[in-house]
Amino acid sequence: MPIPHLIFTYVVVLLAGLTGAALYSEFRRRSFEPTGSEDRIFRCRHCGYVYTDDPDVARSRCSQCGQMNEAIKF
Repeated sequence: MPIPHLIFTYVVVLLAGLTGAALYSEFRRRSFEPTGSEDRIFRCRHCGYVYTDDPDVARSRCSQCGQMNEAIKF
């Protein structure tokens, strides 16, 4: 087998190994991250309290002062 073919094979195997290790590391990192919440975020216009409620709720009552608030839109 000629030398250029050996060098090419060595480089391809090395890059494939590095790619495999990077993919494995990324999948493991994602499996341990907390999942995002689907809850809506509310901020009370009266007292400034920030809280969350179910995603199907358009308006929610503040647990601190009782005022109804709209969800925050980002």
